[in-house]
Amino acid sequence: MLIIKTFIHNFYILLTPFIAAGCAQIIKISIKQKGQKLKIKDFFKFTYSGMPSGHSALMLSCTTIIGLTQGFRSPLFAFTFIMTILTLNDAVRLRGYIGQHGEVLNDLVKDLKDDDYLDNRYPHLKEKVGHTPKQVLMGSLLGIFIAVVIYLIMR
Repeated sequence: MLIIKTFIHNFYILLTPFIAAGCAQIIKISIKQKGQKLKIKDFFKFTYSGMPSGHSALMLSCTTIIGLTQGFRSPLFAFTFIMTILTLNDAVRLRGYIGQHGEVLNDLVKDLKDDDYLDNRYPHLKEKVGHTPKQVLMGSLLGIFIAVVIYLIMR
């Protein structure tokens, strides 16, 4: 037990983003499964979109815990802040475009004649891979909240 406690105390900065992302994933799956029976395997599936954004929770918790422990004027905080902005932009914009491309390509393949060759050669693409600004905001707030709570516990 002492080994686990020492590990957590020494590595809580590293563990915080993963805890935040895990919480976001649990919330996301719980929301998607509303009205359906949850199975253990559902928690190990990676979902690309949904409420809240796991990317946002992970990145904002990382940025927040580094700001709280290393200082908000440190070069490490500046670096994580910049990486967070890039990641959140990609989660909304770039992955949104990827989803649109998937939708168009799925429609094009569907318009082709029914053919086993085409079905095997062109699999159905995911269309919901990006996040909405609301999903990113909620994931960000979750990440900040978890980082602050963990920081206060570990102080």
